[in-house]
Amino acid sequence: QVQLVESGGGLVQAGGSLSLSCAASGSSSFGVMGWYRQAPGKQRELVATITSGGNTNYVDSVKGRFTISRDNAKKMVYLQMNSLKPEDTAIYYCNAFTQFGGRLYWGQGTQVTVSS
Repeated sequence: QVQLVESGGGLVQAGGSLSLSCAASGSSSFGVMGWYRQAPGKQRELVATITSGGNTNYVDSVKGRFTISRDNAKKMVYLQMNSLKPEDTAIYYCNAFTQFGGRLYWGQGTQVTVSS
């Protein structure tokens, strides 16, 4: 059974940094992995994705501030968030496609709150 477990959320002041981690299990390997977020009253939106080969993609609003990375051996994906803004406040979810079969799985989310 595939599971994704996020950690590292919390409360930080504007301009600060947080690092999120997501541990994936239950599959021999994973393809594209990513981070999404959902703010109150808004739809879930893409933050960043990364392929198994390390190619990355970011939503424009986080470019230059957030960095996605992964460790394929450990089946981990990370999101380093710098220069945080109040508008980054949201529940952050990781997701991952299994390498074989291409099924998509989601974690339960971790809250990130940025105070002004």
